[in-house]
Amino acid sequence: MKKQQRQEDIIKTLRSSREPVSGTALSEIYRVSRQSIVQDIALLKAAHYNIISTNKGYILIDPPPKEQVFKVYHTHEEIADELYTIVDAGGFVKDVFIIHDLYGKIQVDLFLATRADVDAFVAGLDEKQTSPLMKLTDKYHYHTVEAVSDIILQAVEKSLKEKGYLITPGDF
Repeated sequence: MKKQQRQEDIIKTLRSSREPVSGTALSEIYRVSRQSIVQDIALLKAAHYNIISTNKGYILIDPPPKEQVFKVYHTHEEIADELYTIVDAGGFVKDVFIIHDLYGKIQVDLFLATRADVDAFVAGLDEKQTSPLMKLTDKYHYHTVEAVSDIILQAVEKSLKEKGYLITPGDF
């Protein structure tokens, strides 16, 4: 089971439980170490899931995050600023994807919640001299963004629009 799928399943398990679920129980359910569960919980918290750690286990106390896809356009040099714009507004950048004329949808998970996450991602692009997906589609690409409320998603949308990164149906 991949890490992302396990994290989604952990949320489902916590959401369906009426009592706290221990890290040991989660590690047995998903056949991973307790440390892997602790790391998964930390990433889920960074993704704005309101998970409380108690002496009896983990509790999810809020509704699932809201999600919206944004079509964006910018230069290679603006990658960090575009991603900062999203996380600074409270959004969690779940992925990036493109719709390629020949290959169809190509999607990569990002899981960026903070400026430090963005810095690590951009450094990885630079260190590995890797081209971002947007290069395949003349800089057009999409991000799935999660947030704990529609208000945050609206703030992300407004900020992207103000910076000229957001593409709306009338723009293309």
